[in-house]
Amino acid sequence: MPDMNHGRNEGPHGAHHIAADVHGQNFYSIDRQLQDLMRLYMEPALLRQMTPHFERLGGLAGGRLDELAMIADRNVPVLQPRDRFGRDEDWIDYHPAYREMEKIAYEEFGLHAMSHRAGVLGMAEPAHPLVKYAFTYLFVQGEFGLMCPVSMSDTSNFTMKTHASPELKRLLMDRLLSQDPAHMMKGAQLMTEKAGGSDVGALETEAERIAVGADGIERWKIYGQKWFCSHADADIALILARPRGAAAGTRGLAMFALPRRLEDGSRNSYRIVRLKDKLGTRSMASGEIVLDGATAYLVGDVNHGFKQMMSQVNLSRLSHGVRAASMMRRCLNEALAAARGRRAFGKPTSEYPLLRRQLMKIMLPTEQALSMFAFSADAMGRADKGDKEAANLLRILTPVYKFRACRDNIPVASAALEVRGGIGYIEEWVTARLVRDAQIGTIWEGTSSINALDVVQRAVGKSGGHKTLSAALKAKYEPSGALPGQYKGLLSATLDRVERFVEAVAADPKQEKRSRLAAGALYHATTAALLAWEGATLGAEGGDARRLLLSRLVIEHRLAPQDPLSLGEQGWEEEAINLLLDDAPVPLARATALVAA
Repeated sequence: MPDMNHGRNEGPHGAHHIAADVHGQNFYSIDRQLQDLMRLYMEPALLRQMTPHFERLGGLAGGRLDELAMIADRNVPVLQPRDRFGRDEDWIDYHPAYREMEKIAYEEFGLHAMSHRAGVLGMAEPAHPLVKYAFTYLFVQGEFGLMCPVSMSDTSNFTMKTHASPELKRLLMDRLLSQDPAHMMKGAQLMTEKAGGSDVGALETEAERIAVGADGIERWKIYGQKWFCSHADADIALILARPRGAAAGTRGLAMFALPRRLEDGSRNSYRIVRLKDKLGTRSMASGEIVLDGATAYLVGDVNHGFKQMMSQVNLSRLSHGVRAASMMRRCLNEALAAARGRRAFGKPTSEYPLLRRQLMKIMLPTEQALSMFAFSADAMGRADKGDKEAANLLRILTPVYKFRACRDNIPVASAALEVRGGIGYIEEWVTARLVRDAQIGTIWEGTSSINALDVVQRAVGKSGGHKTLSAALKAKYEPSGALPGQYKGLLSATLDRVERFVEAVAADPKQEKRSRLAAGALYHATTAALLAWEGATLGAEGGDARRLLLSRLVIEHRLAPQDPLSLGEQGWEEEAINLLLDDAPVPLARATALVAA
């Protein structure tokens, strides 16, 4: 038989033209910006203790977890409505890849429990929020969908610890905080109904009191339907329902803990009737639930259910901001790998001006979101210790962060896909999943408009949180001897201008339509100040001052007026972009010269 390859060149047939992705890398080791901010915000002894665990999860996120996430995304959960005897023993079958990811999250790292008890990963006390959210940030770069059940378990634990009766805690808390798969209970929250999503007060689910048992726990029966239930088969779900005869609106809602199985092991009286066929987060099961007299335990004060649930929602919102920051980091890493690894017209695509500009549009919101994660987690740590000023600061940071970071995640993911090119649209590559998963951040735990209204009408209008925020930011950068005085003046003028604007929007009901603009302005002014302080501080220590350059880019491109048809050039910006797209650390002297130019 003739040799059909005779005369042909040996070697790869085109595959060498395809740029590699970042799969297989350690997502902690390659993230110098995360490492820098952890050094700035975290106690040195704690950072030394946690670094081996960050390294381990970073390796898993870029390796095995990344592989499992791809498999679980393709093999979605399946609802089995009845057993072989025709009994309504509905259950959900998950692919083994999802179960292995659960093992990493719950059993190995205890992500659901570390904030609430000592002992996880050898910690002598509950984890500082910086630790918990750093793990979230690393995990989500590999898998986003599972982090919803993990986060809901974490926030449910907080709510139960804060509001449940001692008797109910004795019944549930040991299992909710367990890492033993044979013993643990995983949590969820169920609010959305056909009649009420953002309008929680329109909920129709009813509760009927039964009695207080011999164990001192108050039990109720729940009737109704829940329309969008993420982690539909959770072992315990916190649920809002209206006691019969209670007032309309949110004032009449009570909170209950709904167990999947009762104390005797029998199934509770509710059914999962359908799973949602979702655009993204496909690995995790979201479904519709019908409650037909399901037994539930009253949590806290029967007259304050909505307020109690909102404490959990706010924690979830902060987690969403961190998850958006994480996905943007993966997008940035993928875009840089694609741009540097792909050649077109004789040189790497990363050398072309238009693509360099696109990379900066990915980098800037990515680094803004990372700064907000570190600053918010630091504030939460202080608030947890009783610092009222930090609690007020966290109150405004949470909806501001959730609003803008989740919105930024969508164009960042789309831009990363475009940098990869046509194969980025193919499901074999992570960029397609990143685009799909990014969409949910603006929906879960309140739409963009709901969060913007929370910022303007409550955090600003009722609590004056913008003044607390401005004071906290100025306290960081004003004492810095590494920042040029001229640039400090620009930061202060920007903060003052934003403060006046959000106050005016909050004071005038006719300006409600500008609430999104106001929330976004607060985010950009906050991150500009944080990036400046971070870059100057790191640079003064002999490290990388690049975040100072990013600060000025935020002011110039997010807060300053622009003429889109101007052909004027800003020389400082071109040099700044060249420095930012180079992996070498930026010296402080070079950064300060450019921001003062």
